[in-house]
Amino acid sequence: MDIELSASDLSFREEVRQFFRDNAYKPGEDYAKWRLDWFAKAAAKGGWDVPKWPKEFGGPGWSPTQHYIWEQETARATLPWDMPFGVGMVAPIIMGYGNKAQQERFLPDIRARKVNWCQGYSEPGAGSDLASLKTKAVLSADGTHYVVNGQKIWTTAAHIADWMFCLTRTDDSGRKQDGITFLLFPMKQPGIEVKPIITLGGAHSVNSVFITDVKVPVENRIGEEGKGWTYAKGLLQHERTGLAGISRSLVALEGLKANAASVPRGNGTLLDDPDFRAKVAALEIDLLAAEFTELRSLASAQAGAAPGPESSILKLKGTEIQQRIQKLTVEAAGLYAAAWGASQPGPKFARGGMSGYLASRAYTIYGGASEVQKDVIAKNVLGIKRSQA
Repeated sequence: MDIELSASDLSFREEVRQFFRDNAYKPGEDYAKWRLDWFAKAAAKGGWDVPKWPKEFGGPGWSPTQHYIWEQETARATLPWDMPFGVGMVAPIIMGYGNKAQQERFLPDIRARKVNWCQGYSEPGAGSDLASLKTKAVLSADGTHYVVNGQKIWTTAAHIADWMFCLTRTDDSGRKQDGITFLLFPMKQPGIEVKPIITLGGAHSVNSVFITDVKVPVENRIGEEGKGWTYAKGLLQHERTGLAGISRSLVALEGLKANAASVPRGNGTLLDDPDFRAKVAALEIDLLAAEFTELRSLASAQAGAAPGPESSILKLKGTEIQQRIQKLTVEAAGLYAAAWGASQPGPKFARGGMSGYLASRAYTIYGGASEVQKDVIAKNVLGIKRSQA
């Protein structure tokens, strides 16, 4: 596997870095205006505002290597706030399986960041076992609309979302993976109730969503009825690779080392402590191994292969590594990590250390729990089949 960047790749990397330098946020600047201007300038670069979109839909048409470079550089740069559910998740589904009318209706507003989306997948009894979902969609007698009833849970940003892309059950007579239908509907309508869930870290980002007799026009169905599982699987493979966060972890590890080097310990610093240094070294070795797995995946993509079980390997190891970084950050901060409030004592990095650590507990659950990823790896990498006994 050749992991050396070509001259054109190096030139592209410098162009990306220069763009980030030229358009960085300046303290005191109107953030909302800067954000919209940033996306407009990125669009003028030839689709940089939607880097993962194909060229026929206005994306840049980058190679897998260019995407990899973009991920590395964005991990270090300050980018505008951007929710992933529109541009990065539902848009590819609409491009791949929606009809032309749906593409013309939804994609422009998604690209313009005018509409916030949320993902209606997990349910109280169907989290990691997503195919067991029970939210029901019944087609009306005249075939014009579905009536949807059910509950979704752990729905990120449902409280600020304008639309939901939702997996619903339209048939339960066959395999649980069959009979699932992919629907789109507005969140601001009668019959939808959003209740907040406060996470361990004290944040409100996820919610329970109760759906009662919500009418969804049949033209808001993506693809065929009963084929939603097929569409959802493709999205999950890409989502899991992104959740691995390898580039972000490489940057976070550098920050962890710098923070540990600022904490006095004996005649040196915490980073000089053999026990702590060994933990950091073990973490770095595992992170570099994960990065090489990502590079192998990149090489496969460069050769035209679709995402495979390596996305599960990356999600499994990548999220565990993120948790270990958070844990070592708390360890480096010591008792100051538990402090709360505006005038927190101790090193600056300690603020929020404990809330970050607690929030990281979810990393190995959402997007498919680690147990699910291990099952995928066992079947598709190791060739271990489930016993029929």
